[in-house]
Amino acid sequence: MSGLCLLVQPIHPRGVRVLEAAGLVVRQASASTMDAVAREVKDAVAAITRNAGFDRDAMAAAPRLRVLGNHGTGYDPVDVAYAREIGLPIVYTPFANVQSVAEHAISQMMAIAKRVRECDRAVRQDNFDYRYARDFHELSGKTLLIFGFGKIGRRTAEIARLAFAMRVLVYSPSAEDAAIVSAGCVPVGDLGRALAEADIVSLHQRLTPQTRGMFDRERIAGMKAGAVLVNTARGALVEVDALVAAVENGHLRGAAMDVFETEPLPAGHPYARCDGILLSPHTGGATEEALERTAVETARQVVDVLAGRRPEFLVDPDVWARRRAPAHA
Repeated sequence: MSGLCLLVQPIHPRGVRVLEAAGLVVRQASASTMDAVAREVKDAVAAITRNAGFDRDAMAAAPRLRVLGNHGTGYDPVDVAYAREIGLPIVYTPFANVQSVAEHAISQMMAIAKRVRECDRAVRQDNFDYRYARDFHELSGKTLLIFGFGKIGRRTAEIARLAFAMRVLVYSPSAEDAAIVSAGCVPVGDLGRALAEADIVSLHQRLTPQTRGMFDRERIAGMKAGAVLVNTARGALVEVDALVAAVENGHLRGAAMDVFETEPLPAGHPYARCDGILLSPHTGGATEEALERTAVETARQVVDVLAGRRPEFLVDPDVWARRRAPAHA
């Protein structure tokens, strides 16, 4: 096996070693912008991207490209429709970061319940009496609403139930009630009623035209007073101004955002000016363990495709039967 594999963004060194061991030349793109990628992907037989995605122009600029590796589970920044049109298989890793993101969601819940960031700031400012000034809560016994019951949502629910004895409600139009019940959770069909009941709402839903902006001013206003919103899924699920207003006026105790519609977060963004929203730079799946698993699994599947072996996880399985042939064929 030979040829170039272009990395749109860096991946764990173990993944690079898998690619090189298969005979591929691995090169890092000079920038993760699609303009740069389109210029540099021309001779590549494979490419791997992370949250930068891969657009139509980049694909059109790569006539030799036989596989695109999507490093992670979310692939909405990738032009899947055009890849289908040109017969380009896209591999992804739906399991590799599940534990990492679920732990991150739980950690954000804890940070807000215990006011961890504020406590740290108080001690540094010689305000030890802060412990008398604010309310601190346990997660135990609280009601958690999981919105989206895929692998990450399911694992988050499991940790919440088993580690913290939380009552877990699940709203998921695509999950069977029996599967939710068998996981020890309570299925709910009315999102509005569930929001009014939940102490914490954790988002794990894919971004679709139907879910974009789903947590708007009306839906956030319908959340229980003093509740917390945690988003480790996709930033565009939440309407920015609505969330900021709800936190600033005290309707919500706080919120945590690990994902944003535009990344990096633009300068002067309303979230950055709202002290009650806990921000992290899309690090939910960025533990060393998850990054290594994701890179290795992505690389192995890229190698499988180039070797003519059907990979384990295809974004669009139907593409496999009519995938691109090697350029020399």
